[in-house]
Amino acid sequence: MYKLKVITSTVRPGRKGPAIAKWITEVANSHGFEAEMIDLGELNLPLMNEPVHPALKQYEHEHTKQWSAKIEQADAFIFVTAEYDYSYPAPLKNAIEYLVHEWAYKPSGIVSYSIGPFAGVRAVMSLKTDLLSLKNVALAEMVNIPQLNQFVDEDNNFTTDERLDKNAKIMLDQLVRWTKGMKAIREDK
Repeated sequence: MYKLKVITSTVRPGRKGPAIAKWITEVANSHGFEAEMIDLGELNLPLMNEPVHPALKQYEHEHTKQWSAKIEQADAFIFVTAEYDYSYPAPLKNAIEYLVHEWAYKPSGIVSYSIGPFAGVRAVMSLKTDLLSLKNVALAEMVNIPQLNQFVDEDNNFTTDERLDKNAKIMLDQLVRWTKGMKAIREDK
């Protein structure tokens, strides 16, 4: 069974990302992954404060060592991201940039969302570019959620529709394939 980390992008009060991340984590767990949700709002990483560039893996702070270990153990990722100002949120960028080698040769699925009609696709484009620079492969298959408020009730419960469920299955099917292939690449040193 492959280890999958589902990482949320937002930290502000009232955020919807954890509800979506909970859904995709449950779907991934029933799809052959050992999935764990990581809520950046609970993780609470400070703004990057390591004195040495992360490419050298000479981490000084305990929070960085713990973050490194958690990401290192993953075989694949799903990023659940909102769209803020045509990009993905700063807490996710900060969390990604804490590390370099730990992301490499692992595939990522993306679940994006926005309260408007664009479903977070502009955030996806920025995120994919940054992941590629870390040798992380973001899949073409993804789940994009437009008009988010129609899927989240006043108690912050997320409900899906047939299209979202279908897209999640397609993305997870491909994520399994890519995880197998990338694991072989990681093992071929």
